[in-house]
Amino acid sequence: MKDLNGVLWLQAVSSLLAASQLVVAQPQTNTQKANANRTLSVGYILFPGFEPLDVFGPLEMIFGMSYYYNMTLATIAETPGPIPARPPLHRMAPDMPPMDLSYMINPQVVATHSFETAPKLDILLVPGGTGNVALEQNNNTKVEDFVRARFPELEYLLSVCTGAITLAKSGVLEGRRATSNKAAWAQTQTHGKNVTWVPSARWVVDGKVWTSSGVAAGMDMAYAFLKELYGDHPLDTYMNNVEYAPHTDATWDPFSVVHNVPGANKTHSLLDCVGPVGYSE
Repeated sequence: MKDLNGVLWLQAVSSLLAASQLVVAQPQTNTQKANANRTLSVGYILFPGFEPLDVFGPLEMIFGMSYYYNMTLATIAETPGPIPARPPLHRMAPDMPPMDLSYMINPQVVATHSFETAPKLDILLVPGGTGNVALEQNNNTKVEDFVRARFPELEYLLSVCTGAITLAKSGVLEGRRATSNKAAWAQTQTHGKNVTWVPSARWVVDGKVWTSSGVAAGMDMAYAFLKELYGDHPLDTYMNNVEYAPHTDATWDPFSVVHNVPGANKTHSLLDCVGPVGYSE
């Protein structure tokens, strides 16, 4: 099966070469070679009301790279079993009635571990979603408690969208730079102590902590993260086969302007064109 997939992917690369100029892949660094020759333990936090693309976007890329590199995956929640993406009852404001979203479809992901039984992790990903609001309103701190407890042993901690709120509440963003969903910027900034929130960033890297802007930005951060781990080959080939062109400028999120985030850089064009990775015009 791997041989067949390799042939198909080579055919796809040949097709792209007909229209574009291939940029020569950079050789792996010693650190990237070491990563390629070990097994990385990846954990994904889940909670009722997680944002589906926060999970599935980066996971698509991680799944693809596991074809080449050894990884394990643990999906982690308060209780093992199916975890619904449909948001639970919550209030958008203290004086508003609870929002009942039971009419929405309800995709679910099976949590393989609880917070108590989760294995040792090298990489932990924390999604956002409306479920964060419900957790906070119910004074449920188990997600941030888990992040806080596991942070010292992690090699990398990544959040997507309002997952940065969880990181802020856990205390791991204290003294760090971070970003989050631009549509929820005002809400995000009320959490955490001594956090430098970066308004125009698509994603931010501060030490071993990676935080991305809203939802789809998680895929852009995941591309940059996997590139740091393993280099640009075969990652770029994979990206072009799934036909996703990632935003590669970490400093620029046009949605900071769309959502009128205070301090956003308004000098960039909002027509932020991207193209297949690994190719020049």
